[in-house]
Amino acid sequence: MARLNPLCAAALIGAMPLVASCAPAGSADAGAAALTPKQSRTLDKYLAGKVAGEPVRCLPHYASADTIRVSDDILLYRQGSRIVYRNDLKGRCPGLARDSDIMVVRQFGTQTCSGDFFHLVDRGSGIRGPTCVFGDFIPYRKPAGDEG
Repeated sequence: MARLNPLCAAALIGAMPLVASCAPAGSADAGAAALTPKQSRTLDKYLAGKVAGEPVRCLPHYASADTIRVSDDILLYRQGSRIVYRNDLKGRCPGLARDSDIMVVRQFGTQTCSGDFFHLVDRGSGIRGPTCVFGDFIPYRKPAGDEG
């Protein structure tokens, strides 16, 4: 059996906390980060009393004007008081939840679609951050006859 060089062993042991910190927090969805209590309250605030519909691939520009950042992998687009679109990004977008960076969306045409990407730009320095990818848009609507 081959022996591990003591220097390599020390480097591996020292790197273990870094590797472990890359693992996602516990969640029902594999690979998704768990929401903080504040993020859960935000999600509940905008989706409470609404019913999820069939996912749509694209949103017209006018429907994506009111953006709410829930977490590093969830965005909401509010269209009036009756419809909110939830977008679970295709992977995490580190720093999105801070809500301090500017979202620069690359749009091709008159819609924002699943698979389109955006990146974050630091408001103070102008340094470009991560590139992130939209998922499908799930509409949440108030049920018919619900005036609340």
